[in-house]
Amino acid sequence: MILPILAYGATNLRKACLTVSPSYPDLNSFIKNLWQTLDNAEGVGLAAPQVNENIQLFVVDSRISFSSVNTEDMAQKDYPGIRQAFINPKIVAHSDEMELDEEGCLSIPGISFPVKRFSWIKMTYLDENFQLHTDYFYGRTARIIQHEYDHILGKLPIDYLSELQKLMINKKLNKIRNGRINPGYPMRY
Repeated sequence: MILPILAYGATNLRKACLTVSPSYPDLNSFIKNLWQTLDNAEGVGLAAPQVNENIQLFVVDSRISFSSVNTEDMAQKDYPGIRQAFINPKIVAHSDEMELDEEGCLSIPGISFPVKRFSWIKMTYLDENFQLHTDYFYGRTARIIQHEYDHILGKLPIDYLSELQKLMINKKLNKIRNGRINPGYPMRY
């Protein structure tokens, strides 16, 4: 089932999420719905709070960012990307180096933000079968994971902007908050 994505301004996007237990009702169905919603919106990541569930869960499909393969892409450490669910994730280590790049967000459609992220991260997480993993992630995949990880902490990419940058996009943010947009996928305002 395709779920509506919460739009910028929704209070649930600003809440730190709760841990997920194996007894969470219909967890596998919810994960399937997250994938369907992400695929329908043609995104690369989606967190549970973006569909109004206050739990530490997100899905990432960084394979999409490698859809037009070139030699430079194939040399990236994270090539060819991942398609993975992350339950109760924790970033346990990260690079000193940071990279600045533009990011979009399904909850803030039509706007991109310059965000500095760690070049690589080490993360512990549970998969859909509640098996524990500890993995390193690099490049685009690490960026997407950090973006989704922020969502379960109640942070948005707009939080990385200066007050002046926020002022410059305030009209667009108000349109999103008030539902005066058409992103091409279901949203809840």
